[in-house]
Amino acid sequence: MKLARFRNTALAALLALGAPAAMADATFTTKGLTVETALKAAQAALEACRKAGYQVGVAVSDRSGVLQVYLRDRFAGPHTVETAANKAWTAASFRISTTDLAAETQAGKPMSGIRQIPRVAAIGGGLPIEAAGTTLAGIGVSGAPGGAADEACARAGIDAIRADIEF
Repeated sequence: MKLARFRNTALAALLALGAPAAMADATFTTKGLTVETALKAAQAALEACRKAGYQVGVAVSDRSGVLQVYLRDRFAGPHTVETAANKAWTAASFRISTTDLAAETQAGKPMSGIRQIPRVAAIGGGLPIEAAGTTLAGIGVSGAPGGAADEACARAGIDAIRADIEF
């Protein structure tokens, strides 16, 4: 009887010691941008495009692609709202620049079907915002003349917050 009680007590103690480790594996922590940091990135991207003479829309999404901030310059076309948001969503969702995704999803390539997914914007101008190997958000710019110009403005937005997000 004493041996059985000892075994049960020892087993309970071992299980209790292993519980915190098991519980730690049941959850995870993520990092994301504050709305203030997302706004700072969007403002810097908008300013970079203005300096280049472009009227654009800028979207910053969280790491899941949910829109956090959207800015539209006064003469940016109406298409820029949805396009910039979709570029940010795409960059955050696929964790790749939309320029690179466009190249990888050309007709005849193994990943070409990705273009059929709703909201995928396989055109330049969307970048993931990353720090320490973690995707924190996505930024998308629409309205400059071409994806390369949109992407340059998006990169300026990321550069403006680089020191804030490095950890």
